[in-house]
Order: sequence, then structure tokens, then C-alpha cells
Amino acid sequence: MFGEWIAALPGWLVWGVLLGVLATVVVAGVFLAANRLFPDPPAHSGGPDQGSLRRKAEMRDYLRRIDERFVEDADLDGTTVAFYLPERRVAITFDVHAFFAIRDDEANGIHVILCEHEMPGAQLGRRLPFDVPDVHLGPDPAVGSPVTAAFDTLGLPANAGEERVERAYREKVKEVHPDQGGSREAFTEVREAYATARDHVQETGKA
Repeated sequence: MFGEWIAALPGWLVWGVLLGVLATVVVAGVFLAANRLFPDPPAHSGGPDQGSLRRKAEMRDYLRRIDERFVEDADLDGTTVAFYLPERRVAITFDVHAFFAIRDDEANGIHVILCEHEMPGAQLGRRLPFDVPDVHLGPDPAVGSPVTAAFDTLGLPANAGEERVERAYREKVKEVHPDQGGSREAFTEVREAYATARDHVQETGKA
């Protein structure tokens, strides 16, 4: 019945419908591939994801300055935390679910710290369950300004405007994306550099 109905239709109509379906599938495939290869820049909303990237960068810097060995994005029995200090058995996370999952497991002997996205990384020392040395909390003279470092990562001068920052991010992220053979660390570094550079551009009012 259905085959007879199809056969009764004009040939040009049947071929037109088939070509339309094929074109739709091809276009959808192209968009999906492009979205994976060229991800959109982090949202401008300043939401938790962007905040955690910035705070992680600050905490990473702080832990290095107090000479504390750490593992980033560590997996603790199926629970991922932002930082894990193996010599101290201290886990640091922004995720409340991870916090309770580790805290409720009394047998693991791990001290877990829950940090808010709004907490400056330099305040981490107040929450660590051990004495920490006093450190200089301004820009590290050895590495220069975080803003300068961010623009360097993107391959831009520090006076670049927002459009150039966006373009540089899209180009750079193609090189370091894990799907293109890059590393997760390099991908995260580029995203953090973009967030820092974009915030600086917006604060200084550069187009």
C-alpha cells in the first residue's frame, strides 16, 4: 500500500524529498563536528564554571608558592576534586557533592575542603589543616603579571582589543583541544588565559 502510494508520486518530488533529507543530515553533521573542533569561548556571564577556572588558577599559584605538591583534577575513588595534596591527604573541591561524598567516607582518612567560586585563591591558606608559610600574595615577580601571561599565552600584545582576544582564543584552542591531540592541561590554560584577558579588556574598555 505504502509502496504503491510512493510509486504514484512524481519522480521529481520523491528525489527532491530524498535530497532534502540527505542535505539535512550532512548539515547537522557539519555543525556537530564544528562544535567539537571549534568550541565557543567560555560564557561571559561570570557563572560558576568561569569562576572556578579563575579560582583554580589562583589556588594553583598559591600552592606553588607555599611549595606544596598537588595533583590537579584528581580522581579519588571515582570522585574528582580540583586539587589533591597527597602528602597531606587533603582534597580541595568546588563541588558540594564531591565534598559530602569524600567527607562521609570516614575510612578514607582524607580531609576535604569545600571552596566557593567567589573565594580568592590566596585565602586557601586559612582553610588548610596545617601551618603554611607566609608568602607574597601579589603578582609573582618570577612570572610577571597574570594579565601579561594571559596575553602571552594567546600570542597577543597586552593592548589587544576584545575582537582580537576572541579570534586568538578560537585559533589557539584548535591547537590544544584534546580531540586534536592536545593536552587537557594546555586546553585549560588557554581557557583560563582567555577569561583573564577578556576580563582585563572589559575593565579597561578596549573594543
